[in-house]
Amino acid sequence: MNQSLPQDVLDQIAREILHFDNAPAAFLEAWKRGIQIAGVEWFGDGTHAGLQQAKSKWELRPNVPRLNDTLGVLSSGQRMFLSAMVSFYNADEGGALLKRCQFEGLADLGGLDLERRKVIADLLLHYHGW
Repeated sequence: MNQSLPQDVLDQIAREILHFDNAPAAFLEAWKRGIQIAGVEWFGDGTHAGLQQAKSKWELRPNVPRLNDTLGVLSSGQRMFLSAMVSFYNADEGGALLKRCQFEGLADLGGLDLERRKVIADLLLHYHGW
């Protein structure tokens, strides 16, 4: 017996495959946008050249020890945004930073401006593991 899936199901499967095939590049693009907003000094080698030349998210890992040391001198919005970004890199370390920012849940991201919200949304949409 030859049973095929309905066309709308096949189309949905094709869209999801395409999305996840493109996810690594889309994540890197969103990650770089986030770095430009947050400041290159917190990521990779800490330089604009390093950001421009990076071909992989691995080259743009957050400098978590530096963030831990200086989190208290940043504005609440900077702390929240950087901590949320770190949580994509390392859930435990990012979670600890978010806790220090009194992050209670996703609704707290509503305190970020639209540009930062879009970065977080794109990172979430295209996240495929670190």
